[in-house]
Amino acid sequence: MRRFLPLLKLAVVAVGIAGAVYWFRFKPVPVLPHPVQRGTMVEEVMGTGTLEARVSTTISPKISGRIETLLADQGDRVSAGDELVRLDNRDLEQQVAIAVANVEAAKAAIERLKADKERAAVVLTQAEKNYQRIEQLAKRDATSQGDLDQSAEGLGVAVADVSRAEAGINEGQKGLVSAQKNLQYQQARLSDTVIVAPFDGMIVKRNREPGDVVVPGSSILTLISTEELWIRAWVDETQMSKLDSGQAGRVVFRSEPEQSYSAEVARLGREADRETREFIVDVRVLELPRNWAVGQRAEAFITVAEPQEVPLVPKSFLVRREGRDGVFVDDNSTATWRAVTLGSDTADAIGIIQGLEVGEVIVKPVSPSGSLADGRKVVIQ
Repeated sequence: MRRFLPLLKLAVVAVGIAGAVYWFRFKPVPVLPHPVQRGTMVEEVMGTGTLEARVSTTISPKISGRIETLLADQGDRVSAGDELVRLDNRDLEQQVAIAVANVEAAKAAIERLKADKERAAVVLTQAEKNYQRIEQLAKRDATSQGDLDQSAEGLGVAVADVSRAEAGINEGQKGLVSAQKNLQYQQARLSDTVIVAPFDGMIVKRNREPGDVVVPGSSILTLISTEELWIRAWVDETQMSKLDSGQAGRVVFRSEPEQSYSAEVARLGREADRETREFIVDVRVLELPRNWAVGQRAEAFITVAEPQEVPLVPKSFLVRREGRDGVFVDDNSTATWRAVTLGSDTADAIGIIQGLEVGEVIVKPVSPSGSLADGRKVVIQ
């Protein structure tokens, strides 16, 4: 009997191990149930992009100068014509004053030349009368040839003086025009020291401070129009046929992932990126969060089909096998994998076009590391 005792113990151990293996392999798996319910599913096309302003401009000076005053800061709303920047204008004010003096001097010179012309005209009239008188006397031999020649010479000098006065007036008028043009130029330069807003909008960036020296083209402020802001969203080119201008949509900003803001398609891009095979869709934002910033990232969801009532399941219950999507259905406490046809989805749920009926119960292991197989017993927790 003692000879069979080790064999008996070994058999007991083997039976225990086999029982344990059977228990762990075939014992019911604790699962979480989810009754399939019908819900409204909206087919959407999604694109990721950034918030941009349709109209944006860089505020920069036309002339070089030192910033004396900045009258706007980022976040400020401004109206067309509001002063934004003032440059140091003391030198230009002096130039304008000099130009004004030159204009007045040119006007005074013209007045003097006109007076000279009037005097020359009087002299000319007197010389003409004197010449006519001497000429009549010469015809009656009542005067000498020398007196006639002298009166003719005086008449010629008087004519030349009038011509010279007229030429001087013409030259003075040209000088006046030049002085006036220079005054206009200096006044324009002086006005350029004050930079105003070209349209209503908001300052979104301030690049300079008082005391900075700026040159034409350098950026001082960035101004955008808040009349139209949109998401420049990159969308896969395979979705192009579904999109059109005017389609309704929604925008989800990264700063508020649980909140959606109404939007609509403003326009479609006509060039796709040759590397990513995506194209730009401008989605007009119809309402904005309390805090927003140009350039912030967001997802645009564009509605491309009418809402449908379909069975909905959480995405966490999907199990992909052999390249097909499916779920495990609770069939009398036994897990049965069933292939399904997926429809459109939201962040957490997905619509089932075919393969499930409302009221059926789908399951997944309670443990994240657990797994199910066809025919495996399950116990609902």
